[in-house]
Amino acid sequence: MSRSPWLSILGIGEDGVDGLSGQARGLLSEAEFVFGGTRHLALARELIHGEAAAWPVPLGDPAALLLSRRPRRCVVLASGDPFWFGIGSLLARGIPADEFICLPQPSAFSLACARLGWSLQTTRTLSVCGRPVEALVPALQPAARLLVLCADAASPAAIAGLLAGRGFGAATLHLMQALGGPRERIVTRQADQTLPGEIDPLTLLAIALPTGAEASALPLACGLDDAAFEHDGQMTRREIRALTLSALAPRQGELLWDIGCGSGAIAIEWMLCHPACRAVGIEPDPARRARAARNARALGVPGLQLHAGAAPLALDGLPPPDAVFIGGGASDPGVLDAACLALRSGGRLVANAVTLETEALLIAHQARHGGTLTRFGIDRLDTIGSMHALRPAMRILQWAWHG
Repeated sequence: MSRSPWLSILGIGEDGVDGLSGQARGLLSEAEFVFGGTRHLALARELIHGEAAAWPVPLGDPAALLLSRRPRRCVVLASGDPFWFGIGSLLARGIPADEFICLPQPSAFSLACARLGWSLQTTRTLSVCGRPVEALVPALQPAARLLVLCADAASPAAIAGLLAGRGFGAATLHLMQALGGPRERIVTRQADQTLPGEIDPLTLLAIALPTGAEASALPLACGLDDAAFEHDGQMTRREIRALTLSALAPRQGELLWDIGCGSGAIAIEWMLCHPACRAVGIEPDPARRARAARNARALGVPGLQLHAGAAPLALDGLPPPDAVFIGGGASDPGVLDAACLALRSGGRLVANAVTLETEALLIAHQARHGGTLTRFGIDRLDTIGSMHALRPAMRILQWAWHG
């Protein structure tokens, strides 16, 4: 049933109420309750006649806070476009779209592109608000242009350090401070140069990455070099990893269970396939869990969840997976059966065997459940005196099954 909107979500820029449309000004002045950050409320002070309330810290559930006032007239103030790295999406999770209207202002991204003459649709838009700067790593590609919302005045230096440390010291940084308002200021530096001593907390960092830095960028294909990972020797090697990820077939937003994750290599590359891909690494060894966490952060997917314990008991209570990889512990009693039962309908399970005992188990499960069995062998070049030979480096049997 359609309802009359009682909530107005208004974008506001650094120019304050002067930049608001007549409709937005009317909604703001007539509101009984006005919510926003302290900065937003200060920008709109002259038009607020109802009760003004700054968001609590931590934010919690803003939709619930507003629903307690329904159907009285409420306004939420947000920076620029409320649905672009803003509070709009949080509110829409709990409030039907026919109960609110949104009047956006130009986002900081739009203002930045307008100042620099960049094409917004070909520029990557990112944020480090509430995220470690290492989350930018997958976006560091030759000749790429990035716009990054900074969390605070310390973010530009942290990002510059990340760039320089990964071989992108020649990247051009535009520190775009308080865009759209009277305090607007733009300073340009290279990532390996000293940044200004005073930086506005309200900063967007525009990054132009150099060409010719291919060696510093993560490849876009699966199968990162083994040297990219810290490991103790127990990891799925590069070629087998690429074949395994092909069988797992990641899709946007899907969840992987990596059972016996070790270094986290499979889970990390799964997450690198798309920003919305998620993974849980199940690993009983605390040293390996710590190592997997370091790898995930260094390779730009700090959101990897690491779960202590051994399967199958450690699987209890985890959200159902869209895909399961078993790289370690497949021969432990109950692991394969538990993984098969947990898999969502249409999901994929892939298990690799390097021992005869695990091979026998995979052959038995294939006979019972179906799926494919594939033998992979990798040979590597070696020297024999002054001559050369290809020596077998690894052989695995892989069972791939669709639930």
